[in-house]
Amino acid sequence: MHSHRGGHVSADDADFEEIAKWDPGFIEGFYNLIAPVVRSYFRSEVRGLESIPSTGGALVVSNHSGGNLTPDPLILQPAFYRHFGYDRPLYLLAHYGVFYTPLRDYIKRLGAIHASRPNAREVLNSGAVVLVFPGGDYDAYRPTFSQNVIDFEGRVGYVRTAIETGVPIVPTVSIGGQETQLFAARNSWLAKRLGLHRIRMDILPVSFGIPFGMSMVFPANIPLPSKIVFQVLDPIHVTDRFGKDPDVHEVDAHVRSVMQTALDGLARERRFPVLG
Repeated sequence: MHSHRGGHVSADDADFEEIAKWDPGFIEGFYNLIAPVVRSYFRSEVRGLESIPSTGGALVVSNHSGGNLTPDPLILQPAFYRHFGYDRPLYLLAHYGVFYTPLRDYIKRLGAIHASRPNAREVLNSGAVVLVFPGGDYDAYRPTFSQNVIDFEGRVGYVRTAIETGVPIVPTVSIGGQETQLFAARNSWLAKRLGLHRIRMDILPVSFGIPFGMSMVFPANIPLPSKIVFQVLDPIHVTDRFGKDPDVHEVDAHVRSVMQTALDGLARERRFPVLG
């Protein structure tokens, strides 16, 4: 369930039909089958879920890793449901591209919705939790040499959404996903020269993995079984901390600073690439 450009939100009206696709029975059955496999393969840990408020809306903001076959949602979402139960909705703001695949109906039933501020506002105001990866594909394809850097490419739509709905931002960081293959370069300049912005692609990344060797998005290499750890941090109540008229860029800088400190801590724990 890839979430390219997860923080890039449009001004379209909320898609109520899409939001209504969330199916807790399907989610429970799917994750009962898939989650143990993913958890075992990546030896994943999700720490600090108790930091997400137990009631009301919350905007969970995470860095994004792993390229085209990111394991992030398949680790974080089932952990959320194991902790809170399947009667509390968790939605994922996702790139429009995932809705043009044969699996789109199943993806919607898992809680994926188009990344738009109206969609986010609608579900947050209903008391649901929303998971967003503001850095989207730019973050998920960050080069290996900068794998432990929080960089949303200047996207602050998530902050505006939190302010508009009055929900807390819950920063979350992960490590290990960027070791599932070797990420060489984003090639933003090449994507621009080729006019890929017409299909909402700002990068043309190069990565290396198994079994195809070099990949430029496709064919997608099989992720290496890198140990992945998520850490959920304390919620940030924006207006309480920054006042009634907060500067979105100031808030964003604070969120990224908190996340960077936590990611640096996870990096210090890590002894070996892939092995953890």
